[in-house]
Amino acid sequence: MIDLHSHVLPGIDDGPGSLDGSREILEAARADGITHITATPHVRDDHPTTPEQMEEAVARVRALDTGVEVLTGGELDIAFLETLDDETLRRFGLGGNDRLLLLEFPYTGWPLQLRDLVFRLGLRGFGVVLAHPERSAEVQERPDRLRELVDAGVVVQLTAAAVDGRLGSRSATASRTLIDTGLAHLIASDAHAATVRAVGMTSAAAAVGNAALAQWLTRDVPRALLAGRSLPPRPRGRRTMRLPWHR
Repeated sequence: MIDLHSHVLPGIDDGPGSLDGSREILEAARADGITHITATPHVRDDHPTTPEQMEEAVARVRALDTGVEVLTGGELDIAFLETLDDETLRRFGLGGNDRLLLLEFPYTGWPLQLRDLVFRLGLRGFGVVLAHPERSAEVQERPDRLRELVDAGVVVQLTAAAVDGRLGSRSATASRTLIDTGLAHLIASDAHAATVRAVGMTSAAAAVGNAALAQWLTRDVPRALLAGRSLPPRPRGRRTMRLPWHR
């Protein structure tokens, strides 16, 4: 599997404080069947990560040689990214794809400027992956609000721990709805530690309840995004998503 959202870099944001913590995440990722993991540190007011800091930390983590390929990236705050020039944004390109940006969807409030921002980024040559909207109360209340963004070309990423129910019923239900309605395109760990918001991609894939769709969400779509290709066709067929409280 390919994990396009993680906080694996040491001492940069709210991820691990040391290389030992980074190693623990990578070893957990390898055990979970992940071959590639993208380091996406926060880039926002409270964590104003620079491309130089990200790239230096990625080099240190790669030197651990854990058997998981570590890719560059960043999780960009919607307001903060407008202070960054195109060269900086390209260096934060998701997985090394310098035309693709991972934007952090806020946990509270609907970002009114988001549709216009997506349009402006498109004019600058950037596509958008939207991180974890299923954890937003507004999206949980009205998942269909994302359709306008998806129709505009935005790719929606769900958190593994939301999909399999580890983050509670509301985010799990929103994830299920977004998958069922074709408004979700990939699953990523958003791992911050080996045990807190852990990797759990295998568990999330199993929760989807459709092997072909799970592969599309965890392998096919991430691979296409890294390569800069169009998304592959979504598999047909029903899913039988199972959550811990279902019988």
